[in-house]
Amino acid sequence: MSEQRDYAAAAAFRAELRRFSRRSEELARAAGITPRQYLVLLMIAGEGGASTVSGLVSKLQLTQSAVTELVQRAEEAGLVARRPSESDGRVVHLRLTELGEEKLAAVYDALGPERIHLRNMFFELHE
Repeated sequence: MSEQRDYAAAAAFRAELRRFSRRSEELARAAGITPRQYLVLLMIAGEGGASTVSGLVSKLQLTQSAVTELVQRAEEAGLVARRPSESDGRVVHLRLTELGEEKLAAVYDALGPERIHLRNMFFELHE
């Protein structure tokens, strides 16, 4: 069986993923938040106001207790607010505060060129 595997392209893409991750961490710190806070803010914003701790557990691939602690610290830092669900009293929805939105936008915007480069590499990998 003779399969074509482009290990060089896969390795280059993986290296770019790591560079992107490191750059995200640097920019988060420069914005005054931790890299994990940036990820929490991004995931909450990506859900459009319907984010929950359980949803973050799935997206971040962390334990319930780790995500609960991250959300608690983000809330204490004024980045996130909790809102009880109107339909289910057991559920709490998460939303970004104005400060959280500002911090997220600063990092997200600064990552623009790197995000475009990574997206282009991804498409090249699948051609």
